[in-house]
Amino acid sequence: MKLRNKIFLSLGAVLVVGIAALMITLSHESPCPPPAPIVASEDTMRAIIHRCYGAPGQVLVLERIGKPKPAAGQILVKIHVASVNPYEYHMVTGKPYFMRLGTGIGAPKERRVGYDMAGVVEAVGENVTQFKVGDEVLGGAHGALAEYALVREKNADLVAKPAEVSFEDASGLLIAGGTALEALREYGQVKAGQKVLINGASGGVGTYAVQLAKYFGAEVTAVSSTRNVELVRSLGADHVIDYTQENFTEGKTQYDLIVDNVGNHDFLDLTRVVKTTGRIVTVSGPKTNNFLGPISRILKMKMLQPFVDQKLVFFVSDVDAPDLELFAQLMREGKLKTVIDRRYPLEQAGAALDYIGTGRARGKVVITVN
Repeated sequence: MKLRNKIFLSLGAVLVVGIAALMITLSHESPCPPPAPIVASEDTMRAIIHRCYGAPGQVLVLERIGKPKPAAGQILVKIHVASVNPYEYHMVTGKPYFMRLGTGIGAPKERRVGYDMAGVVEAVGENVTQFKVGDEVLGGAHGALAEYALVREKNADLVAKPAEVSFEDASGLLIAGGTALEALREYGQVKAGQKVLINGASGGVGTYAVQLAKYFGAEVTAVSSTRNVELVRSLGADHVIDYTQENFTEGKTQYDLIVDNVGNHDFLDLTRVVKTTGRIVTVSGPKTNNFLGPISRILKMKMLQPFVDQKLVFFVSDVDAPDLELFAQLMREGKLKTVIDRRYPLEQAGAALDYIGTGRARGKVVITVN
């Protein structure tokens, strides 16, 4: 065998061993440590904590920890209702494993859980000018599955909650609503009169996407299961396809935009029903690959893009306060609503995330805190 071939084989073997070692390292799960001792102080609060990866119902623990105090530029929010998303499910389970490069190898670095919430400003630190004690707010706060959470006023995902909007309805807007908005407006570049198909129209992102697409003046086709046909139709969908009865990629309709919340169709199949000037915006992908998750689908998309006319897009949502202001306005005007599937008390947050993990939630799952 030539020396060059031996070198290539050796390098290949090293690469395979390296990848295997990385997979073993990323999939390692450290033992779950015992809960921390209860803080001996009246100034405490209840909070959901996770010290190890695993099924949410098994690793999430309701503990009593110190109640935070706002420093300069910070806002303390008393959480009334929080909502949960697939995002939190993946953070708690640590899957797909590649995420652990950022969240922590073996065990999570961040032990608080949750982000979407609605509540009331409890206290403010020095130099806070946009909010005052008693203001009802909606948006996001790290560790929202707790009685209280801190938010920095600068660049905060926080706006005033309209009095007409309930804490429940306001609690689910940030991640799911924001993802739907960006998929349609920024990345889908939707325009009035266009034909838009929402695949996975009955989930958290999907229920908002149907309503927002109608707000932008699109002709909306919603894809859902039989049990959710009437739900998505009630949200304003012009056409509904029951995927148990019909495969929309085999239809004759040509769409300007597909927002794919499921990732259950090959990209080439999707391009058959999208105009050559159209777009396919991927929000999610199959959950079958524990190591890479949606990355494998993103790679396929990138490889296919040079060979098709349609624009293929995958993105990570980055919502800001003006987007939340738009949601507040639309809710105030009755043009947007939150579909709530199930409600859980704070102590059952693990069960709520287990349900999210089934992929069967219709709209939002909310957690009542205060």
